[in-house]
Amino acid sequence: MIFRQLVDIETSTYSYLLGCERTHRAVLIDPVASELDVYINLLQSLNLKLIYTLETHVHADHITGSGLLREKLGSKSVLHRDAGALCADLLVTDGVLLQVGDLELEVRHTPGHTSGCVSYVMADRVFTGDSLLINGSGRTDFQQGDAGKLYDSIINKLFSLPADTLVYPGHDYQGNTVSSIKQEMGKNPRLGHGKSREEFIAIMQELKLAYPKFIDKALPANQSCGLVAE
Repeated sequence: MIFRQLVDIETSTYSYLLGCERTHRAVLIDPVASELDVYINLLQSLNLKLIYTLETHVHADHITGSGLLREKLGSKSVLHRDAGALCADLLVTDGVLLQVGDLELEVRHTPGHTSGCVSYVMADRVFTGDSLLINGSGRTDFQQGDAGKLYDSIINKLFSLPADTLVYPGHDYQGNTVSSIKQEMGKNPRLGHGKSREEFIAIMQELKLAYPKFIDKALPANQSCGLVAE
């Protein structure tokens, strides 16, 4: 498998390019509109054809590049059916398997940060979006957030994966690039050490985070797959 982890510095957003070495078909997870040229140049340099853009949720902190990539490269955008973005080409549900060449990704519905959050599971790794972060989790104080649902999603859908499964999140603000299920179960300050649902909800209620500075522009744009009418 061809694999690249890409970062948008302004929003500390990770995007992931996965390519099949046999068929040269590829997917891009959580693309950012401002990084469009980077993606296109990378695809060309690796001789890859982009088939899908996979969104983990409708983002409030950056504008997705899925619509622009669809216009330029003919790729299809994928979102969960509860995401509220009918612009997607494929609206998926829990348990759907996406096959691109020799790549297989399982969709796991992991709501709580938003109602339409998903994680994409492969044999040795999981792309968790904003549901499970390295030493943290997505916030639950806006955009259909629900701390109890997020706890259930992480415990039942993510912590049930093999302990050595690599965790690739949608963001990291400390420069971390990858974790593992074992590490998050043991050391995550919000969820690790067997924290209860009630303890997690109390932690999330006390965060008192600032209003996301990009949300008023990002949300309506992302409900249109990043294509904003002029």
